[in-house]
Amino acid sequence: MTQAEREHESEKDKDKEREKDKEKEQRGVKRPIVPPAVPEPLQEQIQTNFVVVIHPGSQSLRVGRATDTLPVTVPHVIARRHKLPSQSRYEDPRLIREGLNRPESGEQRQNGLKMVDQAIWSKKMSNGARRTPVSAEQARVYNRQIRPAVLDPNSRLKWTNTTHQPEYLVGDEALHVNPTDCYSIHWPICRGQLNVHSGPGGSLSAVLADLETIWSHAIQKLLEIPLKDLKYYRCILLVPDIYNRQHVKEVVNMLLVKMGFSAIVVHQESVCATFGSGLSSACVVDVGDQKTSVCCVEDGVSHRNSRLCLAYGGSDVTRCFFWLMQRAGFPYRECQLTNRLDCMLLQQLKETFCHLDQDICGMQDHEFRNRFPDSPVLLYQLRLGDEKLQAPMALFYPAAFGIVGQKMTTLQHRSQGDPEDPHDEHYLLSTQSKQDQSSKAMERKGLPKPPGFEGESSSQGGDPSERGSHAQEELGHSQADCLVGGTDPEETPSVLLSRKSAMTQFEGKALGLDKAVLHSIDCCASDETKRKMYSSILVVGGGLLFHGAQEFLQHRILNKMPPSFRRLVENVEVITRPKDMDPRLTAWKGGAVLACLDTTQELWIHQREWHRFGARMLRERAAFVW
Repeated sequence: MTQAEREHESEKDKDKEREKDKEKEQRGVKRPIVPPAVPEPLQEQIQTNFVVVIHPGSQSLRVGRATDTLPVTVPHVIARRHKLPSQSRYEDPRLIREGLNRPESGEQRQNGLKMVDQAIWSKKMSNGARRTPVSAEQARVYNRQIRPAVLDPNSRLKWTNTTHQPEYLVGDEALHVNPTDCYSIHWPICRGQLNVHSGPGGSLSAVLADLETIWSHAIQKLLEIPLKDLKYYRCILLVPDIYNRQHVKEVVNMLLVKMGFSAIVVHQESVCATFGSGLSSACVVDVGDQKTSVCCVEDGVSHRNSRLCLAYGGSDVTRCFFWLMQRAGFPYRECQLTNRLDCMLLQQLKETFCHLDQDICGMQDHEFRNRFPDSPVLLYQLRLGDEKLQAPMALFYPAAFGIVGQKMTTLQHRSQGDPEDPHDEHYLLSTQSKQDQSSKAMERKGLPKPPGFEGESSSQGGDPSERGSHAQEELGHSQADCLVGGTDPEETPSVLLSRKSAMTQFEGKALGLDKAVLHSIDCCASDETKRKMYSSILVVGGGLLFHGAQEFLQHRILNKMPPSFRRLVENVEVITRPKDMDPRLTAWKGGAVLACLDTTQELWIHQREWHRFGARMLRERAAFVW
């Protein structure tokens, strides 16, 4: 190769290198190299038509798909056939309860009714006139002369057909079982808790079996979901604000393991009520058939300090109304509180006649029909005065219920501990107190605090807003703790005993509905939160569905609220029918709304997780401090 050819080749190589450098430069400027995209983890899309919302109550079960407009409502009762012919018949009482037959019950009832009468006569009507005095004696003279008229010799109603001897009957079929048939009647929930008692069918396993049977029947027959397909469905379970941890754990186990749901979310009734009504914050007053719960909810968090459960409800008003009608010479003289069908009739009369409108006064004539299976249809005339107002007013003067020697008010108690959940409330409190003591010792020695020794309790799963700002309030400084104690290891046994006795005294009192609302709001931490609660009092449940209830409760709250808040609160608003919805369905509707929220993704407890970790998953995933 000649010299000229070598120089030409060298020039070509240099040109190629220059072109490569130019290409690199262009690529670096115009086509920057980006790192490969990391795909985000895909969240499982949940079809809400495969989510079943269950709201169990003392009297009714409400169940439906999250996509349903309204739930199916079933009487929460089961009739079980006797296994042996010699077995005695048993029926859980509905309107009879413990504490009514004490020697002092009658006197307490009379004193309570005197307070009711005094409250009625002390208030003028809206036109400024005084109420016309009405004597029960006037009504009694008229009613004792009444004899029923026969409208039809045959009611055309039949007892439930049991000739094929079914093992169990549920709902309306159970209510209309002939008393002479070999069936026992059980209501598995009483005053918001599992109806565990010492009588037949009262063991925890028997009550859970009744629940499983009733719920399975409702899902299979009314929602038309085959039980074998529940592995494709998820469940949202509504529980009371003040719940029994052991009972909730057993019910969750029943739903996931025995019934076979693939996943579950457990949430509180009060929070779901705010979801269903579209409110961000409210003081929720849930008046049920056998219990009344009051709780302040703010931004989806139930304030533990504010929770109260009162051991009376709509059934107590029904019983009180029966006593008042008897005093006024109730013409259906065969009526008995121990008769199942009579109890249903009395509840219907209460819902039809009772009110809380103080502008209605004087005597009014009414009529009602007595329609029982295999009996004639009877028409009764009935004259009543203030009895229709006195009975629902007993919710504000519960002494009129005549219940003696029973625990009437329940606060949120600390957990007693669970062997399945070693890192429970007690563990967190003990580690917190140890951290506090170590922190104080280091401060005395002048040493800096290591990270984590700030006196904060560990996060406990559930809603982040509750875990963070409310964690210390929820664990250590609730009003129940102020009474019961347990957070300060230096407290003497005498101090703990005095606090426990104070708690017992408080729980022995029967607070009226208005006083319970005021007490619950007063337990909120800040004045701003209290102002919010006074401005939004949400009434749900079926126990206060009386004409005039909204204005009546609003007037009593305004009259009794602290004077300092009357200047701060522009308007005390009592909401009884949010969005024109039946207040009995508000909490269930909130459960359906919960199924559609993105944040619910973090709350699901899956069946495989429950098998592996058990009750610990409730602490990790519950949207409230477990």
